[in-house]
Amino acid sequence: MEVIEGRNPVIEALKAGRPLSRVLLDSTLTGQGVADQITSLCRSRGVEVEFVDRRVMDGQSTTGMHRGVMALGSTKKYVDLHDLMEITASRGEPALYLVLDGIEDPQNFGAILRTAEAAGIHGVVIRERRSVGITAAVARASAGAVEYVPVAMVSNIAQSLEVFKKNGVWAVGIDMSGEVSYTGVDFRLPTAIVIGGEGRGLSELVKKRCDLIASIPMKGQISSLNASVAAALVMYEALRQRAPR
Repeated sequence: MEVIEGRNPVIEALKAGRPLSRVLLDSTLTGQGVADQITSLCRSRGVEVEFVDRRVMDGQSTTGMHRGVMALGSTKKYVDLHDLMEITASRGEPALYLVLDGIEDPQNFGAILRTAEAAGIHGVVIRERRSVGITAAVARASAGAVEYVPVAMVSNIAQSLEVFKKNGVWAVGIDMSGEVSYTGVDFRLPTAIVIGGEGRGLSELVKKRCDLIASIPMKGQISSLNASVAAALVMYEALRQRAPR
């Protein structure tokens, strides 16, 4: 079982149909709009609602930021690369994936998932080791986007890029060493955008597997951007290029 914490994450889990055993609400929220909304959603999904003392929720919280709303349900399932490609085929669009080479901060990962959902990314790939997975903190930071963005966990990012390339998807790494600006990349083609981990950037092996390395121009004194900000810039450039003209 997994604990889902926070108002938006719980609401989106209910809307998305995630199997939940019960929802806990702070008893002081009785009669308030958020409690009425969640209770209504639970009723339509056949999920039990229980109003409890806030101290009970504090004892079960892992983030300390539940804001009086928690849910107990099944763990969010990962998909595999072939599932992602099937999702792309069902959309009838050129592939657009986000590959994360070692994101370890839950807030960064959650923010990336939130932007990925808004930008129409078909799926996100993360690595199994030295990388944050889908946790309560990630779900909260994503504001519920984790319910809608398929996430594949793989043992080897470089090998996964090879699988994508064999299926007609080219890999674009984002790194300060890139000689072309990310705005000069044609994201209308089937693309896997590859973002490196905090502080380290892309690993050398992953760089070698990329078809192209692009950079984000920097004019200030800081040498790099936060990983979630860099990912957001590139994802929205892809969305801009793919918008109907």
